[in-house]
Formats: sequence, C-alpha cells, structure tokens
Amino acid sequence: MESGILPKAWEGLLNSSAYLPVIVKTIERIHDKTWSMEPNRHEYYEMVYIKKGSAIFEISGCPVEIGPNDIIIIKPNQFHKFTVKSESACEFIVLNFKFVNKFDMQYSGVSLEFFLDFVSGKESGDFIKLKVSQKNEIIGILNRILEERENPDLGSELLNYLLVMELFVLISRALKMEWENSIKNKSSKLKELIQVSVNYINNNYERDISLKDIAQYVFLSTSYFTRAFKEEMGISPINYLLRTRIERAKELLRDSTLKISDIALNVGFSNQQRFNDIFKKYVKMTPLQYRKENSVLSKNIKKT
Repeated sequence: MESGILPKAWEGLLNSSAYLPVIVKTIERIHDKTWSMEPNRHEYYEMVYIKKGSAIFEISGCPVEIGPNDIIIIKPNQFHKFTVKSESACEFIVLNFKFVNKFDMQYSGVSLEFFLDFVSGKESGDFIKLKVSQKNEIIGILNRILEERENPDLGSELLNYLLVMELFVLISRALKMEWENSIKNKSSKLKELIQVSVNYINNNYERDISLKDIAQYVFLSTSYFTRAFKEEMGISPINYLLRTRIERAKELLRDSTLKISDIALNVGFSNQQRFNDIFKKYVKMTPLQYRKENSVLSKNIKKT
C-alpha cells in the first residue's frame, strides 16, 4: 500500500493508542469428535471464531458452549480445553494476539483503551463470548486477515497490521453494544456505573476530559451514557462537569490570590475567555466580580 493513501480511519487508529494489537499466530482448523486437546494456557490472548459445528470450551474449570458465529476471547494465563460437541465436523479460526507499545516495541498486557477497559473489567471474568452474524464485518475482517497472512506481496504486512487494528475496533464496538444491552434491565448496575462516572468527573475535572472520555471510562456509548446520566442525576454529564469546575473555581476565587487565568487552567479550562463565559453563564457575574464580592481577603479589608 502506497504511503499517503491510508484511509483516515486507519490513520486515526495508528495515532490513538500507545498499545497496538499484534497477532502471534493464526490457525484455521476442522476437527471431529475424535479429536482431543489437552488443557493448556499461554501468555497471550486467544480469540476463537466458530464457522460451523459446535464445541465446548472449558476455561478455568467453567464449561462454555459455543456454536456457529460465536466468538470467544480468552484472557492470558487461563487454563482452557476445547472439545468438539457436534456430530458433524467443527470448523473454526483461532487468533492468538498480544499488545505492543508502539514507542518501544515492548509487549504489554495493555491494549487499545476501549478493548481492555472492558476485558479487564469484572463483568467479563476469564473470557468474553460474543455472538455475531455470518455477514458481520468482524467475520469479513477475520477472513481477510487469514488471506493476507498467506500473501507474500510487498505491502501485505502493513495491510495485515491495519486489518488487525480495524478488527479490534469492530470487536470493541460489538462488546460495547453487548455491555449496554446487559445493563439496560439492571437498574442497580446502571446506577453503580453512573456513580462511577460521577466519581471519575470529581477526581478528574481539572484535566482536559470530554464526554467521550467519561462515557468510555464506564464503557458506554456517548448517546446511551448521556441519557442514563441525565435520568439518574437530573443534569447532563457535560453540565455536571462544568458545574463541578465552576464550584471549584469559586472556592479558589474566594480563598486564594491566584490569577484568574491560573484558576481557569487549574479547573480544566483551556483558556481564560472560555472560563469567563462559562462562569458568567452559571454564576451570573464575571469571575472578577465574584472575587470582589466574595473573597476572604476583601472581607477582611472591609472589616478593618
């Protein structure tokens, strides 16, 4: 693939994370019930896609039935065993992968942020099971990866690498949809997630965080998260973030002699003008007016 003509989505992926997925090995197999596999474990992730037939995965002692168009992702260092269940042959694809730091090329247990935020969560346990349709984009990418790994042509390695990146973005999106569907009827779980997001805002409001960052922290889409947050808190997440910043700014205006420009930066605004506009919208006066009327120093001077 010629330089300078990469799709913009791929260019964004290459720059979006310090850790990138790298395939260690790919396998495409067909086995019947006479085939057996000894329990094993390894230091990398394993993803198995069942094309035809059915099987049982035993993962850390837990049996999991998988059938056509099921994908299962097993975390590193989990003992697992695969047994064919269907009378007909079971056809499947296996991808073993790690994550590499793109700056020093050292392997890491950390992945693309979207992916491992979920994978490392308690909800997923030792593995993740995902159901897809036969025409799903994920399956198309899997097949293209297998084809490209057999292709010796120049540029194939880069294309394969980019396909892996796209695969993990698609998996992340699918997992996010499953995650949202799993909590829609669990009001207590949703309340817990909203509280987690509130704590995240309270602890990070001074940083340059966005709605996307907050939603990503609890592995929800921005649209679903915004609706759920507003229903629970009576205010949108962005307004809650801005209100938190303004409340902290009011404290600093009252109790410190910091310059207003420094206060703006300290509470998470990129510039003073933006801070002034938001402050006036919430408090109905400028930061300077608020300081003159409320600062501890001004009150002490008036008393003397």
